Amino acid sequence: MKIKTLLAGLFTAALLTACAGQTPAAPAQGAETRELTVMTHDSFAVSAGVIAQFEAENNVKVNFVKGGDAGAALNRLILTSLSGKPEADVFFGLDNTFLSRALENDLLEAYEAPALAEIPESLRLDPQNRALPIDYGDVCINYDRAWFEDHSLPLPQSLTDLTKPIYKGLLVVENPATSSPGLSFFLASVAEFGESGWQAWWQALKNNGVVIVSDWERAYYTNFSGSSGRGSQPMVVSYASSPAAELVYAATPLEEAPTGSIVADGTCWRQIEFAGILKGTTQRALAEKFIDFLLSKPFQEDVPLQMFVYPVLPGAALPEVFTRASAVPVRPASLDPGLIAERRDEWLRAWTDLMLK
Repeated sequence: MKIKTLLAGLFTAALLTACAGQTPAAPAQGAETRELTVMTHDSFAVSAGVIAQFEAENNVKVNFVKGGDAGAALNRLILTSLSGKPEADVFFGLDNTFLSRALENDLLEAYEAPALAEIPESLRLDPQNRALPIDYGDVCINYDRAWFEDHSLPLPQSLTDLTKPIYKGLLVVENPATSSPGLSFFLASVAEFGESGWQAWWQALKNNGVVIVSDWERAYYTNFSGSSGRGSQPMVVSYASSPAAELVYAATPLEEAPTGSIVADGTCWRQIEFAGILKGTTQRALAEKFIDFLLSKPFQEDVPLQMFVYPVLPGAALPEVFTRASAVPVRPASLDPGLIAERRDEWLRAWTDLMLK
């Protein structure tokens, strides 16, 4: 999720300070330090103290390789897997829009981590435990609170509402062919209106002046009025945790985030991120330990303020500043991962023909 890449650096000093009091366990004297390679998407982040603790306890150096967004990283792994020599030992960041593709290409080895027994079934989408859920978040429409108050305009409460004339030209979305949140929002529309109805809805949205840009950064920081105050659109496709990030990184402390999230039924898409052990690894035992680490409390409790997503471990504590402004949809949209894998490319070609030509 792009918000975590752009904002995480601003919070690094505070996170390192919080971890400074931790004293990692010393490795066994004379033991040779091993290496573990983890492929991630570009938005992956973990505090230095948390990863240092894992490295010290297991006498290992973890090398993170960032492979682009989730789709690009997956493509890279599929290509390198053909050689029989995987580029990494573990893959973190596979999400439910690309899950079936990874499983169909037989990239991952099964591992039934002990912590899985605690994780809700709704997050465990691979019965064979090749892809293990690590975190989740919701792509939703964010809105500029002040703009809506100043214009005395009610918030839309459904995707259908967005096609009403009172919202003409007020929404900016990302191209689903080039943006992860854009793809998530598009899939929410397919889930809501079905394969026979989504094109009519997008046509109505187009007629109502929806603005389409290539990526989240441009949508949120250029077009959206709620972040810069200079944009023309008071609604943007972003994350339900974006208002929390606005609080965390505010130049001066705020009691309330300047933005909010619309979390009405069917308007959000739940992204679940997975990790898995790559087939062909020569570090199977260490890879299992790393998966266990990702599902442990230290990492799970580090997740909210590092990547602005929710931990999957029910017992993981959430920071107050994170929960104060983050809304959680009761009924997010969803689709069968197999259907997404089968139809995604066809849907995106149809969307491009409809919206960009």
